[in-house]
Amino acid sequence: MIPHILLINPWITDFAAYNFWIKPLGLLYIAGLLRENGFRVTLIDCLDFYSKTKKFGDGNIFKTKIEKPLSLKSIPRNYCQYGIPEEMLLKRLSNLDEPDLICVTSGMTYWYPGVFKLIEITKKFYKNVQVILGGIYATLCYDHAKRYSGADIVYKGGNELDAVKLISKLTQFRIPHSAFRNINYPAFDLYPHLGYVCITTTRGCPFRCTYCASPILSKSFARRDPFKVIEEIEHWTTNCRINNIAFYDDALLVDPSRHFIPMIKEVIKRSIRCNFHTPNALHIREIDDEVATLLYQGQFKTIRLGFETSNEKAQVETGGKVDNHEFRRAIKNLKRAGYSRDELGVYIMVGLPGQRVGEVEESIAFVRETGAKPILVEYSPIPQTPFFEKAKRFSQFDIEKEPLFQNNSIFPCQWDGFTLSDFRRLKEKIKREEI
Repeated sequence: MIPHILLINPWITDFAAYNFWIKPLGLLYIAGLLRENGFRVTLIDCLDFYSKTKKFGDGNIFKTKIEKPLSLKSIPRNYCQYGIPEEMLLKRLSNLDEPDLICVTSGMTYWYPGVFKLIEITKKFYKNVQVILGGIYATLCYDHAKRYSGADIVYKGGNELDAVKLISKLTQFRIPHSAFRNINYPAFDLYPHLGYVCITTTRGCPFRCTYCASPILSKSFARRDPFKVIEEIEHWTTNCRINNIAFYDDALLVDPSRHFIPMIKEVIKRSIRCNFHTPNALHIREIDDEVATLLYQGQFKTIRLGFETSNEKAQVETGGKVDNHEFRRAIKNLKRAGYSRDELGVYIMVGLPGQRVGEVEESIAFVRETGAKPILVEYSPIPQTPFFEKAKRFSQFDIEKEPLFQNNSIFPCQWDGFTLSDFRRLKEKIKREEI
């Protein structure tokens, strides 16, 4: 008998959320592998329900106001469940054949209430079906997930191939060893309507930024063959008529002569018509004249740059991935290639443990002076990262025991030198000056 696997991407529960080309890419790779090897696969993506979509496919996710968790009662903001209404999920589940196994993924650590609720619903619906929980929260907060999630199995780390091996073992459905040599395309065709897809051309990151979980979630750095990536891009643009693709890479531009440059030259050579987006941010150091020109000619419409701060001491402390000279040079090259100020979004991190408001004000002024657009990104303390220990000392919340307090929306590391009021003032100032 062929096993039926139900894969679910849960709701986001938060004070704010936005569809910045969000898709559960790891879960979709698992779906593709399972299907290729004879399993029946059903996907429910609770986030695939939008109240507004923009021209490039991003937009607002439908939201429902819900009661705040007890730990967050003091936060004076509405708390919402983002994604499909609960009755729509129940209808989807009632129309399914009973699965042999349920696999639930997870995103940010502080979104776990939506994960827990989903697991509770599915276990009531299918009383005798095991639930596996994987993903970012399950990996970074493994003990918390094991204790409280209600999942039968919490899957920590690993990769898609390892996950499929576990599913094969649990269902006693044998997969030939040769099937694990290659990973096929993610199963985006499981979506009834598809406005964009996401691609990763690398795994992991060679940098070790002290605030980032990439080295924990991917132990090593590896790149795909750039021409295999081109084949995938052509598959989505030609066979599925997709015209928006978001790169999920943490290190798309590293060693560009061996990876990014041949890849985008081939996009241009083959006249592939597609808008590309880089929500995870590009490494600034690699943006020379050639790379900047290829980004522009290759139709990269959403440029995000991971600058974080203009403070030279803080740049070194957080990992040394860029300095101010390299940033100036990159912006100059991008503008020469054809990008306008409003097309060059520069991430500036706010609320780092011990950071003073003046440092952020200086960073905003520096970015503006170079002719780019500053975008404030609130710091979220991530367990197991080097900065997490420092964050514990600066936070008024118990961020170690309660993942809800790792939420960047509550400004978890505010102190006398940088208060929540300071942050709101900066946001309002930027908003006024953008008009």
